[in-house]
Amino acid sequence: MSDIVEATDNFVFKLFKDKLPNTFVYHNYTHSKRVYKSINEIIENSQFDVKDATILRLAALLHDTGYIVKRENHEEESAKIAREFLEEQDVEPDIIEGVEKCIRATKFKDTVPKNDLEKAIRDADSSHFGKDYFEEASEFLRQEYLFQDVHNYSSKEWQDENIKVLVEDHQFYTDYALKNWQPEKEENLADLLNSRRKRKEKVQKERVKAKLKAKYKNDSPERGIQTFYRTALRNHMKLSDIADTKANIMLSVNAIIISLVLSNLISKLDNNNYLIIPTAIFILFSAITMILAVIATRPNVTRGEFTKEDVANKSVNLTFFGNFHKMELEQYEWAIEELLKDRNYVYKSLTKDLYFLGKVLDRKYRILRLTYTIFVAGTIISLIAFAAFFYVEM
Repeated sequence: MSDIVEATDNFVFKLFKDKLPNTFVYHNYTHSKRVYKSINEIIENSQFDVKDATILRLAALLHDTGYIVKRENHEEESAKIAREFLEEQDVEPDIIEGVEKCIRATKFKDTVPKNDLEKAIRDADSSHFGKDYFEEASEFLRQEYLFQDVHNYSSKEWQDENIKVLVEDHQFYTDYALKNWQPEKEENLADLLNSRRKRKEKVQKERVKAKLKAKYKNDSPERGIQTFYRTALRNHMKLSDIADTKANIMLSVNAIIISLVLSNLISKLDNNNYLIIPTAIFILFSAITMILAVIATRPNVTRGEFTKEDVANKSVNLTFFGNFHKMELEQYEWAIEELLKDRNYVYKSLTKDLYFLGKVLDRKYRILRLTYTIFVAGTIISLIAFAAFFYVEM
């Protein structure tokens, strides 16, 4: 590295370190050194004289220094910074002029390289398109746009933007770049196209899957049937739990009432004979209420057995434990296998289960209704009896 190139390298490093915001995660000193390395590859494999090689190396190091001033039209700012620095270093005017032209040639849009120097620096600046670190560099550029509030590209948008740039906007100019970097660029483009194809296939697959799922959900009678049985059985079990809870409440309340009556009134009956009949009425209605509550929750005893003929005739409901609790496990497993072979038998068993659950609920709620009626009537009659006998005694 010549003295002026080394001095320029140190200048650019210090300039970026002191003045370049941290949000420039792509256009920074690392990028400048990558471009410098790429321009050296071109120089070593081309026919540039010493002066032209120096111009290219200086332009590679200085081409992005204008970012410390502004992003838009930074090439002009970079050219100004380059001229000011190189004049301070007493660099020959024709070299300074050549560096300025090369820096302006790095403007990616709306410019076409005019000579070999401009083609070389242009290829070096975009060499990452033909390198194996293209994906990494591309992601750094996307994040820089985000941090700088230039554009917030989604992954899909950035992938499409990269494909557009590689296909429509970018090209290599030098023989070295065309021979050595173009093949890698084409591989990078192929990777992008393959990723986009897979993404589109995945999106399409998800759309088809969602459409089929929605169609199956709407059109499948099986799903509607299963939903019906599931909802009906859940409602039946919930109503049965409510009935049992109500019966337990009546048992608890009347047990407490009888306990209080026996502990407080019985001892007073000897001296208050007029309380005997109202108390007896009160206890009688409470006892009847408790008996009915017990009857409402009293389980029925079933034989718990079935025969092969019952299974063959589809007359046994295998979903209810009362029909198989006395059977051996092997027999029950065989019966279930037979059941599952026939879809209609399954639905028939579920229908039977629903029907008999409904019959049990009907019995429970009829008895509970009678229980509540007797409890209310007994309470009213007992109060009237107590009031009447108090009145007579007075």
